[in-house]
Amino acid sequence: MNEQMKDLLARMESVMALAKDYMEGENKDIEKANEKMDEYNTLKAEYDTQKRIYEADKAEAAEKADKQIADRKAKDQEAEAVKKFADAARAGFPRNQKDMSEGSDADGGYTVPEDIVTRIEHLRDAKYSLRQDVTVTPVKTKSGRRTIKQRSQQTGFTSVAEAGKIGKKNTPQYTVLNYDVEKYAGYFAVTDELLEDSDANITAELTAWIADEARVTDNKLILAEIAAEWSTLTDFKDIKGIKTALNKTLGQAFKPTSAIYTNDDGLNWLDNLDDGVGRPLLNPDPTAPATLRLRCGATTVPIRVIPTTDLPNLTGAASGKTRVPFIIGDMKEAVSLFDRKQITIKSSDVAATTAINAFEQDMTLMRAIERLDVVARDTAALVNGYIDI
Repeated sequence: MNEQMKDLLARMESVMALAKDYMEGENKDIEKANEKMDEYNTLKAEYDTQKRIYEADKAEAAEKADKQIADRKAKDQEAEAVKKFADAARAGFPRNQKDMSEGSDADGGYTVPEDIVTRIEHLRDAKYSLRQDVTVTPVKTKSGRRTIKQRSQQTGFTSVAEAGKIGKKNTPQYTVLNYDVEKYAGYFAVTDELLEDSDANITAELTAWIADEARVTDNKLILAEIAAEWSTLTDFKDIKGIKTALNKTLGQAFKPTSAIYTNDDGLNWLDNLDDGVGRPLLNPDPTAPATLRLRCGATTVPIRVIPTTDLPNLTGAASGKTRVPFIIGDMKEAVSLFDRKQITIKSSDVAATTAINAFEQDMTLMRAIERLDVVARDTAALVNGYIDI
């Protein structure tokens, strides 16, 4: 990460903190919060561009280094091939083989170098982390609770005549949000020969793999909590059902900060919607082209696309249809993730398990642990449902 990227990240955090401040307390200022979020999206777009340039430079440097290694190996292979070919010639070629060919090592195949690149190539994969959308609270104890003021309808004061009795009014009511942290972990084994002999950075590969395991764990826990606490699914049916969920069910308390979460099938359905005169309802956000927004009447709502592998389609659709999940609302208000211990990684060449003895088998074990709990924070902030497509 270069200095420009670090500076942009710091500015993004500052702007996000201001946006949150505008949304807290009794005197919320949604307009200023939206302005700060627009500024945040602009900074994020600039950061994403800087990141692409930075990663392209790194990839170019790695490609040059790989080419140098490949060229050196090719020269070594060519020298070895010439030697093997000469040895084969001195020993005499097979009498029944009169022609030279690449298919036979002794008849010329030794002179043809193999095209071998040891740099690991990664298949493109779609990834989404729901941790960035929920409320993440670092904690220092295994269990605890948070005090939440209950939502209630206030009626205001009543008229009182001179010398009349003043009536009693309701006071604020509170509830608690309990959490109980659990441990999630796994270990990975790799031989020391592979660590020593491989041209690839196996440790970096494993570290990236472990980080993605943590992402998948977070997603599974968050989606499982949503499925449990919002178990009654809403059949949105069509775009009108989505509008109703935003305008009435979520209302002005959550509509301005809501987003629509769906999978690849849901994105495809949204991408084919138009306003009746051919204009698409799904468009990129002008301030952040990588972000899609759905036009729902006078409202535009961000779209968060979770790969179908992480957010699969639901069962129960009629024959010939697909039941596609649509989760609508403010995820930060709806779900809390209590993080007792951010993912930690330890490695050892002397540790032992029931199956592996690292010292005895000349291996290295890498252990990853995270401790967290995911709980529903406000069930009114989310509508869990589907559309049969």
